[in-house]
Amino acid sequence: MTQNPLLADWTTAFGVPPFDLIHAGRFPPAFEAAMAAHSAEIAAIGSDPAPPSFANTVEALERSGRLLDRVQAVFFNLAASQATEAYQAVEREVAPLLARHGSAVALDPANFARIAALHAARDQLGLAPDQARLLDRLHMNRLRAGAGLDAAGRARMSAISARLAALHTAFGQNVLKDEDAWQLVLSEADLDGLPPFARDAARQAAAERGVEGCVVTLSRSSIEPFLTFSARRDLREIAWRAWVERGSGTLGADNRPLIREILALRAERARLLGHADFARYRLADSMAGAPEAAERLLRQVWSPAVRRAEAERAELAELARAGGQDAPLEAWDWRYWSEKLRQARHAIDASALKPFFPLDAMIGAAFETAGRLFGLRFAERADIPTYHPDVRAFEVQGPCGAHVGVLLLDNFARPAKRSGAWMSSFRVAEALDAPVSPIVVNNNNVAKSDPALLSYDEAETLFHEFGHALHGLLSAARYPSQSGTAVLRDFVEFPSQVLEHWLSVPETLRRHARHHETGEPLPEAMLARLLASRTHGQGFATVEFVSSALIDLALHRHPDPASLDIDAFEAAFLAGIGMPRGIVLRHRPAHFQHLFSGGGYAAGYYAYMWAEVLDADAFDAFREAGDPFHPDLAGKLKAIYAAGDTSDPMELYVAFRGAEPRVDALLRHRGLAEA
Repeated sequence: MTQNPLLADWTTAFGVPPFDLIHAGRFPPAFEAAMAAHSAEIAAIGSDPAPPSFANTVEALERSGRLLDRVQAVFFNLAASQATEAYQAVEREVAPLLARHGSAVALDPANFARIAALHAARDQLGLAPDQARLLDRLHMNRLRAGAGLDAAGRARMSAISARLAALHTAFGQNVLKDEDAWQLVLSEADLDGLPPFARDAARQAAAERGVEGCVVTLSRSSIEPFLTFSARRDLREIAWRAWVERGSGTLGADNRPLIREILALRAERARLLGHADFARYRLADSMAGAPEAAERLLRQVWSPAVRRAEAERAELAELARAGGQDAPLEAWDWRYWSEKLRQARHAIDASALKPFFPLDAMIGAAFETAGRLFGLRFAERADIPTYHPDVRAFEVQGPCGAHVGVLLLDNFARPAKRSGAWMSSFRVAEALDAPVSPIVVNNNNVAKSDPALLSYDEAETLFHEFGHALHGLLSAARYPSQSGTAVLRDFVEFPSQVLEHWLSVPETLRRHARHHETGEPLPEAMLARLLASRTHGQGFATVEFVSSALIDLALHRHPDPASLDIDAFEAAFLAGIGMPRGIVLRHRPAHFQHLFSGGGYAAGYYAYMWAEVLDADAFDAFREAGDPFHPDLAGKLKAIYAAGDTSDPMELYVAFRGAEPRVDALLRHRGLAEA
């Protein structure tokens, strides 16, 4: 029998998975073998007759489960980027099995007894700072998983984890099902107002789906340009309604029953661990510390954002009337007239900007930024395996050509690929026994065309995800569980969001924003207008985001989530916070994947805004220094990327900045300081 490549040694360049040998059917037996191996390792640690020590317990746990980590990393990356029915079937099968296995590990009494004994004696162990933090957080995470409960409580926690895993999987697959199934087929006569790049992308989408003419899909890179530029108000309404109804049952899949069960199970888990609600449980382990602190920040931003949004609405309604629209301004009109206003006010047209932002040039801009800040170089390598023809592979090198890691770029939207943009890892950096270099992947969902042209927002998203990639690539943590992005949830977005600022550095734009046909740089007048227009529409954008973060906290503090009427709750909540008419949540509950296709951002969507306080204040340091590439500041910033979870996040930030951040920088950055 041929050996399963997932269980074999890999001889590929830099140990990248041999994707050509891997298919969905390989995973069930690989998961079975890897979980069995991990269970044996955990049993051996727990039954070790030697007294517990940091080496035979904590470091042994760090070494355990490496095969399972490898199989999981490959599977979940592939399941997100090419979610065929075969991969989805495996995901439905293994998600609860993995959850039960993870619970068995986290709740193992023998291991917890050893960890607790070490934690009680931690001051006498002579630990290095990273080791002391590792032990503290290991002990705390075991308690938060339920290891301190009685046998009945541990059993219930395990059952909850398994059921949640199945529900999360179903939720995400339902959203993808709606996004893949829906399309708006257009004839050439329906393209009024669409610029060439949007028409090309619609033709490309039609070709990929085997449809004559042009197609608008529910990929954000397709739907948002259509809502921004299409002069056909009737078609904008159809597209907008489909976009906001994903997962609600209207298009086919209904996630609302799943939401109720997910929220109820999370609330039960929190109560088992002594917390009043899930939000309080989740934020106990965060920089915010409590829901009240997160909500206080959001409310500080909400009031000026609403004032700005109401002023924007009045301007847009007046412009729409002048443009011949007799009907009231609706949600499907907002982007269209906002773009018209931006053109009028700043003499800048988003469609005229796109030719200056070809994808390859923006990748080059990101690479050069990382080179100037952190001394990195990116060499494209044809010998590194990839899992799809769209994917490009790069060896990342440091000073003197030293190998740092591998970066895979998967930039294009396609059927069966999850929407949105994200970073993940096939392997994390560590140095427990020997240096291990990271293998990082960046996913975007750019509409494929020839050439691929980005909006400014898409270029900013590319920088954002690249910031996450750098967080993984630059990690100098000794232990795998402290590596790279394995930090508190409301700190993980800081390294990504702060990097976005370097796209707006005039020097970056002058060097890299060049016309894809002529090579001419972005005209200085246009560059100035672009930078001046960056706060345009920030009332809308901020309201759209903050309302989503507020409803996240409200849903996870609801006293009886099992009885929730999701639609009624959403309507009442938005009325209660004074949601401006014509704006909806950036993510309505039925397709809010940050919250319900996994638990990572549950009661934690506010983290993006929390991190923006940090990133706006951090980039102010470079402004104050008068040099966006100031070497001393760049070195201090690199230390944050390198640290992973080896230190408290606020301590890391204060070491960089000299003080804790304030919300003022965020309000200035968004143009809301005077709102």
